[in-house]
Amino acid sequence: MAHPIIRFLARRLLYSLVVLLGVLVVVFALVHLVPGDPVRIALGTRYTPEAYYALRSASGLDRPVFEQFFGYVGSALTGDLGVSFRNGDPVTVTLLDRLPATVSLGIVGVVIALTIALPAGIWSALREGRISDVIVRITSQFGVSVPDFWLGILLIGVFASTLGWLPTSGYRPLVDDPAGWLRHIVLPGLTVGLVAAAIMTRYIRSAVLEVASMGYVRTARSKGLPPRVVMLRHTVRNALIPILTITGIQLATILGGVIVVEVVFAWPGLGRLVYNAVAARDYPIIQGAVLLIAALFLLINLVVDVLYALVDPRIRLS
Repeated sequence: MAHPIIRFLARRLLYSLVVLLGVLVVVFALVHLVPGDPVRIALGTRYTPEAYYALRSASGLDRPVFEQFFGYVGSALTGDLGVSFRNGDPVTVTLLDRLPATVSLGIVGVVIALTIALPAGIWSALREGRISDVIVRITSQFGVSVPDFWLGILLIGVFASTLGWLPTSGYRPLVDDPAGWLRHIVLPGLTVGLVAAAIMTRYIRSAVLEVASMGYVRTARSKGLPPRVVMLRHTVRNALIPILTITGIQLATILGGVIVVEVVFAWPGLGRLVYNAVAARDYPIIQGAVLLIAALFLLINLVVDVLYALVDPRIRLS
């Protein structure tokens, strides 16, 4: 009989494959639901009959719809997502070139968010109703309300234009230039991290308050356990499940939704790639990016589910 964790992972992988198949259907339908001829629209002023028929043949749009669909699914399963309408480059290579920039930005943003939100949310929950709690809640509400592009422009104005401490835009690969990568990622990382921290602070506060009202926490206090032990062992530990949930959601959101931030900082990630692809009507790039972002969402959800089982024995046993 298979181990419970193996069965769990098998079910989750099967579920992920079904979801990815649904995403494949949606992204394939994207080209065919667009009014007009997508190849003609994509070529724009570069249109010539020779370029039109060459691009239409290269993208497989000259074949019957069902043949196109099964061909697209088969190619996607082998990692071939077609070629770009704009420059003829392979979509898979283009996406993989942009992926490290977005992943690094997402990880740095979540680390910054957790560094701020964990202590702020726990502090606010443990001092419910006091002035410090009010300050944290007002600050987090302000952070939730601030548009990320405005915050990015503000940080550029202060730390780049006025103080001259950091570059306004650009990117350096981590493996090639670690110091340059760090200098360039600070401002965009702070932009996405501060916005995510405001959201996560509110969730963490609510999670800690909910756990703190449980009977076993009151029992631990009545036994005379030190407040630090009650907080760490009984309150924060049991609040890790919702904290993991919101952390996974924020990481997935950053990876799939930092288009504006990447445009503001000229960050060469997936978001900026999608922005340029939409402007150029480059549908293969849009299709591939949507599929990749969906796969990242599913991967993050799988990792979070596994962490649930590691954190909470009840979930592991079930």
